[in-house]
Amino acid sequence: MQAICEVVITAPDAGWLREFTRRLVEERLAACGQNVTEVRSIFRWEGRMHDEPEARVMLHTRQSLVPEIIRIVRKEHPYDVPCVLATLITQANPDYRAWVLESTRAPDEEE
Repeated sequence: MQAICEVVITAPDAGWLREFTRRLVEERLAACGQNVTEVRSIFRWEGRMHDEPEARVMLHTRQSLVPEIIRIVRKEHPYDVPCVLATLITQANPDYRAWVLESTRAPDEEE
């Protein structure tokens, strides 16, 4: 059985993240992306505390596509160390799970 997961990505610019999400869906690397235009991120970076607005997306995809998504994020994201977290979905509406699989490509397929 093919595993699906949710991939969270944050970025400093909501517009950039929206277009990035659109491209991943168009290329069938994700079935969908649920964008939240502003979240607050509080973190320590390079020895200083930060409290910054960010955008966040939750992508629904095949677990097998996560390495490709990470590769693209690392190449194109404006941060040196972008947040990309994947959580395996252990239970889901079977129809939704089937839609995610049908809407994404197998890792060895080219779009």
